[in-house]
Amino acid sequence: MPQPLIRSRFSERFNLSAPIALAPMALATGGDLAAACARAGALGLVGGGYGDLDWTRREYGDAINRLDGDQENLSRLGCGFISWKLSEDQSALDWLLDQPHEPAAVMLSFGDPTAFAGILSDRDIPVICQIQTMAQLPQAVDAGAAVIVAQGSEAGGHGMNDLEGRSTFTFVPEVADWLAGHSPETQLLAAGGIADGRGLAAAMMLGADGALIGSRLWATTQSLAPQSAKTKALEASGDDTGRSSIFDILRGKNWPRQYDFRAIRNRLHRKWEGRIDELRSDPAAAIEDYLGGVRQEDYDRAHITVGQDIGLINDISSADEVIGHINRDAARLLSGGIFGK
Repeated sequence: MPQPLIRSRFSERFNLSAPIALAPMALATGGDLAAACARAGALGLVGGGYGDLDWTRREYGDAINRLDGDQENLSRLGCGFISWKLSEDQSALDWLLDQPHEPAAVMLSFGDPTAFAGILSDRDIPVICQIQTMAQLPQAVDAGAAVIVAQGSEAGGHGMNDLEGRSTFTFVPEVADWLAGHSPETQLLAAGGIADGRGLAAAMMLGADGALIGSRLWATTQSLAPQSAKTKALEASGDDTGRSSIFDILRGKNWPRQYDFRAIRNRLHRKWEGRIDELRSDPAAAIEDYLGGVRQEDYDRAHITVGQDIGLINDISSADEVIGHINRDAARLLSGGIFGK
């Protein structure tokens, strides 16, 4: 593992050379990507997402196999889940906790983490809780979160809707100030719109101990996203994304109403903007259109899950190259400062 270029509490706790965690993106963050991030010195979180047992078993097992018994790299491997889905079926979490390798951390997002955080804390497994509003922060800390992820609405995929969501740039320092006054031992990661060294350096200057990175690592060779989707995404700018429930309706995902989904605003998305109630009441034809797009990899109809930082992403590199580049650029910008202490 490379030597740390940036010192932070997060790096020290999880034995990282870069203060970066891989976002556990459902159906994109598989074993190959998580293992690559762990080898590169970041925290690799497999995307357990919707709690599908077979998927979690296959991808987490793949990550373990790829790390081939290297204990240092295995110490940087964990998993992430959607809390409201675990409330319906926690078999994937139960399976994970029965494995010989204990995860370095488990991330919980979107819903009350209390019951699951208690299970993990009883096993001395660090809990990472993602939040989108200040109102969610005390609950996550009381649940025993070792790390808080403050997710801005710029993020790709699921997050708080635009009406209630926060900008990363204002949300992170407000969370940092609250933690300093109420729970100073709890660490903080910034998420949403961070795709390069400037973003990581800015996050740390705002008071974070590091960053959770999704879209930039989605656009890597190890991501499970289709190559055609990655290539198409490089044509977009941040202006081309939007946050709505449209693709959740088309995919049959019954998300709580306060959360919606950022993706590229393609032809099918634009067709239903401003008509979401109509789509929700009679989605059959639109779903058929969407599924046809998925089968044909036609991204005028199928979704591409990226955040507003897509305009900062210009190539499909390997995860280790991405992490190394972000880490070096951030270290240069921070000029060797010690943050998160």
